[in-house]
Amino acid sequence: MKARLLAAAKPVALAAGVALVAAAAHAACPIQLAVYGEAKSGAEIDFTPTGTSATITNTFRMILDNNVVLDGIAMWTEGSASRPHGSLMYKCPTGDVTGEELAACTVWEGVIYSADEKGTIGLLPAEGADAPKSLIFPDLGPSLEMSAAYGPAGFSRVPWDIFSLKGCQE
Repeated sequence: MKARLLAAAKPVALAAGVALVAAAAHAACPIQLAVYGEAKSGAEIDFTPTGTSATITNTFRMILDNNVVLDGIAMWTEGSASRPHGSLMYKCPTGDVTGEELAACTVWEGVIYSADEKGTIGLLPAEGADAPKSLIFPDLGPSLEMSAAYGPAGFSRVPWDIFSLKGCQE
């Protein structure tokens, strides 16, 4: 009887070992390499390492239909209620830019939230942390619809506020 139980346990142990190896192969992705997607519009968000910026904690780009690309950053606010303040910009001038010029090319601003597998809401983590399951950009669609990036010369499919983790860049 004992021999039969041991023989039956071997395939179970082997399957558990294979599952552990598979789980290790899908290890957590750091936020700076994460790729997110939004199902309704097909929009994507690709994070990239920020580098040595003293103020910017996250750098990303949002890719919309018709190859429209928005440049995104997040900067954590100071104080007891610090938050990751995100901005999406479209065709901003480069070099020495005034605040007025920057405001004119910013198409969305707000706090970037995250959600885990259980639906617990948090804040966008800074680089080095594991990428959360979902990102939430409050009122993204209405802001983008009113932007210069939307319309005949720009994108036509407006994304919703929630983006889900699709993968990790290598």
